[in-house]
Formats: sequence, structure tokens, C-alpha cells
Amino acid sequence: MTDLAIRSYRSVFISDIHLGTEGCQAELLLDFIRHIECDHLYLVGDIIDGWKLRSGWKWPQSHNDVVQKVLRLARKGVAVTYIPGNHDDRARDFCGVHFGGVVVARDAIHEAADGKRYLVTHGDEFDGVVTHAKWLAFLGDWSYRTVLMLNTNLNRLRRRLGFGYWSLSAWLKVKVKNALQFIENFESAVAEEARRRGVDGVICGHIHKAEMRDIDGIVYANDGDWVESCTALVEHADGRLEILEWAKLRHWSALDRMALVDEPAREPAAA
Repeated sequence: MTDLAIRSYRSVFISDIHLGTEGCQAELLLDFIRHIECDHLYLVGDIIDGWKLRSGWKWPQSHNDVVQKVLRLARKGVAVTYIPGNHDDRARDFCGVHFGGVVVARDAIHEAADGKRYLVTHGDEFDGVVTHAKWLAFLGDWSYRTVLMLNTNLNRLRRRLGFGYWSLSAWLKVKVKNALQFIENFESAVAEEARRRGVDGVICGHIHKAEMRDIDGIVYANDGDWVESCTALVEHADGRLEILEWAKLRHWSALDRMALVDEPAREPAAA
């Protein structure tokens, strides 16, 4: 893993962390948080996986450390906004409430340094399966977790053979026509909502596919996830948006995440 200096951004957007699940890459997220400074932090849904509570969840120390790090950022003056998703939808009952400096909101309008305005939303409201057939969403979630388990075992074998990390689930998304059509429909739907609200773009998560592109004059930016791709969307001081692929940037396979478990916590330099 390469050493990196602290990186300063105006805003950082992360989503789909899924704390409480086996697939959560909490150690890599902690490494990311330790290497950034920002004025605004948006938690764009599916931060804690409430769905997993139905079958028992996993909560190691690293997951607790992520929560503590976020709360510490809020105490240090970072404007932290928590926008719940479908896996942590119970938190929507607390919209408008402040928890330790973290503001819970249904969605938000973010004004970037260049004056552009973005709708920030998790995006599950634009997923017909989640909104109209929740039982099918639960089935899909179970199937997805099964694929992640297969992915872990496959990469354990690849590692022994000397190969790098490879995402089976990401490959399946590309290969399955219905998945590609779902993603295209989702992107068009959230972009249309941004147009309806009169903003310049939309920043979302939900589908675990980091992407930034123009859709008929609307900026579509998806910050990805911290289960497969380990990505974040960042805003630079001039308002420019960029997707960071942290695992690739750190040259860190998801299977090597235990390397930092015993590493002493390092706080970012004071602002």
C-alpha cells in the first residue's frame, strides 16, 4: 500500500457503506477518512444496513470506528448531512433532527463552489422494485449477498494463485442485459427529477455503480459504494467533481483489508 498525504476537498459524498454486514469494507473506509479533510460530508444512504438485522448482523470494532470517525468530523466543524436510503430507511423518521452534529435529511440541495446546484438523494425512490415490490427487493438483496460471498471465496483463490482483486458482482452487472437496462432507467429517472427541481445535476448512490456523465444537460453523479468498488465523489475547491476509486488509488485489494486493523489511528492534520 502506498503512503499518501492528507487530501483537502470542499465536499465529500459517500454512500452504501452497509455497516453491519460481512461485505462492508470498513477498514478501507477508515483509511480514506484518515487521509481527507473537507468542509462538507454527505452520507448518501445505506450507511447502516437495517435489513441485515432480520438475520443477524456483524459489527466488528472497525464498524464502530467508522461511526466514531464521522462523529469526530462533525465535532471538528465539518457539516455532516445524513440522507437515509432503503437499507436504513428507519432513520427517515428523524429527518430534521441533529445527532452529535450530524443532520438527518430526506434529501438536500448542495451548491458547489462554481455555483452549480445539485440534488443529493440516495435514489431508492426511483427504483420501482424497492418502492412497489419490496419482497422482490429483499430477494434481490439475498441474491446479491450470495454473489458477494462467492466473490470473496473466488478472490481468496485468486490471491493464492498470485492474481489481483476482481469483482464478480460488478462483472455480472455488465454482462446481464436486464441489469444494464435497470441502471439506464434509474439514471434517467434521477436525472429527470433533478430537471424537475430546477437544479444542474444529481448526486446519488443506491445502485453500487460509480458514474459521472451528462444526461441531456443534467450532471449525473453516482458516488458508488464501500462494498465492491470503494469509491467516493469529491468536490474540489473550484467546484469540480471527481470520482475517487480509493482501493485502486491505494493499490489495496479488498482481501487485504485486515492489514490496517491493528494500525494505530491517525488523525488528519488540523484545518
